[in-house]
Amino acid sequence: MKLYELTIHEAHELLKKGEISSKELTLSVIERIQKVEDKVRAYVTINEEEALKNSEEVDNTRDFSTFLSGIPVAIKDNICTYNLRTTCSSKILENFIPPYDATVIKKLKTNNAVIIGKTNMDEFAMGSSTENSAFFPTRNPWDQTRVPGGSSGGSAAAVAADECIYALGSDTGGSIRQPANYCGVVGLKPTYGRVSRYGLVAYASSLDQIGPITKDVTDCAIVLNSICGWDEKDSTSADVPVDDFTKYLVEDVRGLRVGIPKEYMGEGIDEDVKSAVLSTAKLLEKMGAFCEEISLPHTEYALWAYYIIAPAEASSNLARYDGIRYGVRAKNYDDLIDLYKKTRSEGFGAEVKRRIMLGTYALSAGYYDAYYLKAQKVRTLVKRDFDRAFEKYDLILSPVAPSTAFKIGEMVDDPLKMYMSDVCTIPVNMAGLPAISIPVSFSNALPVGIQLIGKAFGEGTLLKVSYTLEKAVNLEKRKPQLD
Repeated sequence: MKLYELTIHEAHELLKKGEISSKELTLSVIERIQKVEDKVRAYVTINEEEALKNSEEVDNTRDFSTFLSGIPVAIKDNICTYNLRTTCSSKILENFIPPYDATVIKKLKTNNAVIIGKTNMDEFAMGSSTENSAFFPTRNPWDQTRVPGGSSGGSAAAVAADECIYALGSDTGGSIRQPANYCGVVGLKPTYGRVSRYGLVAYASSLDQIGPITKDVTDCAIVLNSICGWDEKDSTSADVPVDDFTKYLVEDVRGLRVGIPKEYMGEGIDEDVKSAVLSTAKLLEKMGAFCEEISLPHTEYALWAYYIIAPAEASSNLARYDGIRYGVRAKNYDDLIDLYKKTRSEGFGAEVKRRIMLGTYALSAGYYDAYYLKAQKVRTLVKRDFDRAFEKYDLILSPVAPSTAFKIGEMVDDPLKMYMSDVCTIPVNMAGLPAISIPVSFSNALPVGIQLIGKAFGEGTLLKVSYTLEKAVNLEKRKPQLD
């Protein structure tokens, strides 16, 4: 038995019965990392010594009462971890050691989770391929010449390559769902406010959300149970009841009404991706659901409005990295202004600089009404499209991305083309809704997934339908060949 291949629920059962120990499981994952990390490069920091120490402590207590107890987890490197380096894959935070834990990390530690390391990402979560990391690109475990997606590419690749049992990512415009799709794993972006953002290094505060990346849907429900809930430290945290999401893990889609937006299936979407969506719709109908084409007419404007709003918020959030309060400081400078200029010039990568400039321009005097205010009005129209759709339908089914994973370097000189890879996921963040990406087929040996979009705080329905589909397509045990 290869312990590193286990899911959370499989490992939990073995730990409870005493058939394995947390240290054996953690060692298995560490040995897996040592064996395949050179090919995948999912981690910025590996927390080997502390992880083994923590696993021994859990073994000593024999407390496996919670699902996550003693199980190794990888954390995206923009989520603060006490005394463990958090870089956002940026030179400007290269040596930053947080003095506190993010709320999600506190919750994981309360459940005796074992943090195995911090995963690579596009710098400050800006990108769709993990090529924008200041350190190195991560590779797709299914084809190492291709990207794993982004910006949570390290987390998705680590889960797909069995370099952890599960991972956390963050999603601003699709950064959990798109890499989960490219790597053939499950990724859930919860409703905005469902999971505390306290301790998540901010990119675009009105869009960011932490969520799970897992090997199957059952694990996704287990992790969501552990990390969601109101938090007094996050003013945008939603004070809504916390469900037990594992109760939705039943095979049942009878009577469900599913809309398929025609705007997500048009020009630019590859035929194999369309085919996966339409095949999924047929499967759902065969199992008792009702599917039909719908229209979300303002979809075409969502991407462009996003690239006004997100950079505008980024330009504000990243102003704190000035060489004074956080991270790296330029060594040679003449005065305070020169210090700011040199620190930010040396510390930020090209994509971060591009988005800061876009955002600063959009917010500048004379252009605010023309760009930022108009983009926010478009955001309202996008949300109203979803509101109208959910008056009639329980779920929306769509592609996750226009294509399967693309080649490393293929879009690196064409940022607009790169931005288009998030065209199917961005509207969900604009509306603050929950959505999940699950694998349903393969095309040319690469995973193809579908996206299910739910009503606000409707994660339960998403998990029920995803669980039903997962059992029907039976792909969760298919693994990339890395040995």
